[in-house]
Amino acid sequence: MTQNPPRVQSFILMISDLLTKKITIMKNTFKTFIVIAALAFVYSACKKQDYSLGDLTAPSNIVITTEVVGQDATHPDGDGSGNVKINVTADNALSYKVDYDASTALDLVYVPTGNVTKKYTKLGKNTYRITAIAYGKGGTSSSATQEVTVRSDFSPSADIVANLTGGSSKAWVVDKSVAGHFGVGPWNNASVNPEWWSAAVNEKVACCNCFYTAKFTFTKVVASGTYSLTVATPDGAFTKTGALAGGLPGIPASGAEGCYSYSGGTSDFSFIPASTGIAATTSTQTSILLAGNNTFIGYGAVLKEYEIFSSTPTYLYLRVQGTETGNAWYIKMIPAAK
Repeated sequence: MTQNPPRVQSFILMISDLLTKKITIMKNTFKTFIVIAALAFVYSACKKQDYSLGDLTAPSNIVITTEVVGQDATHPDGDGSGNVKINVTADNALSYKVDYDASTALDLVYVPTGNVTKKYTKLGKNTYRITAIAYGKGGTSSSATQEVTVRSDFSPSADIVANLTGGSSKAWVVDKSVAGHFGVGPWNNASVNPEWWSAAVNEKVACCNCFYTAKFTFTKVVASGTYSLTVATPDGAFTKTGALAGGLPGIPASGAEGCYSYSGGTSDFSFIPASTGIAATTSTQTSILLAGNNTFIGYGAVLKEYEIFSSTPTYLYLRVQGTETGNAWYIKMIPAAK
């Protein structure tokens, strides 16, 4: 192999050395750029950000106005329908919630526009304290109260009374022989079926047969024109526990849904106009309202107003609000075997 002359070799070495230094400088420059960029990112990430929620002034000047339907000089407490038109206004309000009766457990109903018609169903002349909460930006809120006096008159259909009581006294049981004898759906008027769950034939026999052996006897006291319910549960009451048992005596404070020892009970009940306002195409628009907390119909973990969806001498279909918020329970019953 022919060797390069000494001068050529020296030139090659010089060029090689220059290239090596240039590459080293470029590498160092790139590394420096990366370090600076990283420091800038860390600085920007750690820099305190300033946020502003704007004006958070709570709603003010809340006004509740009521109009008792049918109210005039002759009928100062209304026409007996129990209907009251309620209007809530406030400055800086975005939406409203209303509790219709301060004498019962707090139940705030969402009323986005502040306008609603409420049907009060307690019979006779009664005074209710309405509480309204106005909500503003950022969750701010303000409240106000207003009392209203209204009369509710109601006479149930003679057929419903005869079907339920047999004219004097009649016992009923849950009809385990049909699908859908027990079920649950959402508590709102847009849903009038047990769309979340519906029981199959005999579904609770294995776990909770007390559901089917309990008897519910409805009695019409002719002399006084009043009504009573007697509950007999030889195998216990089918219910949830604790506060969800709706105040039934003897039910433990905790435990799964099931059959629990219950000594039975008797209470008065009344027929009232159904408070839901569900159309007559679905409902009789009549409810059974139990007095006190020591009785129930079918299932224990519900409130005390049972709307009668259907009633014949051999069939009773009820809808009732559960003690768990948002639940509507459905129960189908038949006369007890004698």
